[in-house]
Amino acid sequence: MSFFTTSDGLSLFYEETGTPTGTPLICLAGLTRDSRDFRYFAPHAQQYRLITLDARGRGQSDPDPDFQNYNVPREARDVLELMDHLSLPKAALLGTSRGGMVAMMLAASAKSRLMAVILNDVGPVIPEDGIARIMMYVGRRPAAKTHAQAAETLAALMAPAFGDVPAQRWREEVETFYDATDGGLQLRYDPRIRDALLTQAEAGPVPDLWPLFIALDGLPCGIIRGANSDVLSHETYLEMQRRLPQIQAVELANRGHVPFLDEPLSLSLIQSVLEHI
Repeated sequence: MSFFTTSDGLSLFYEETGTPTGTPLICLAGLTRDSRDFRYFAPHAQQYRLITLDARGRGQSDPDPDFQNYNVPREARDVLELMDHLSLPKAALLGTSRGGMVAMMLAASAKSRLMAVILNDVGPVIPEDGIARIMMYVGRRPAAKTHAQAAETLAALMAPAFGDVPAQRWREEVETFYDATDGGLQLRYDPRIRDALLTQAEAGPVPDLWPLFIALDGLPCGIIRGANSDVLSHETYLEMQRRLPQIQAVELANRGHVPFLDEPLSLSLIQSVLEHI
């Protein structure tokens, strides 16, 4: 188990697998997820120096005593501090959802540290219905009391967007991201992330994020979209390609938010982008 200490004193967990001399690929998980989000991708990525991070307040990393530090700029700084800790002058980034927003922030603020960026089901525009769905569960323990109950609920909820996913995978999902206790299932992230989102929403409208996306210009980059996603719309997906014609893009049938990254088309795109470094 590996940890490093951030400039504001938090202990953050990370893990390295794969080939130590391979291309360094830092994997950044979604809003409420952690490094285990990449457990389906990792077996296909052994040729890379794969580095997975639990962002502050997620997984095995320390919660932040100030919930307002759960924001994209601070989390981007944490990535740079991890790179400094590992003496990595440059790295490629694979960002899922919130992790992709962090990657775009780094493209705008520290482009010289990046080798390539791959975005998993996220872009510079997030539809209102996607935000509303996320707010329904962020920071709230599931009503289900057991992993079996939670898996059944999750399978029913996700079936319309993930038509070909077996029930066993939803059971693996809930076992990975909820801890079973005598009092029911517990979150594996700081529930105050919800407070951070609400505070940010009250501060005013979301700023224009297209400049962060355009900052990818000149880097090998790619975008993976679940065809049934409510977080990355088909229209935004097409506009991203129009504004950045060199971006490699793939849309996955029977996937919503977010693809698991073990799909053949996902793996092919990731490999192709990294080959262009």
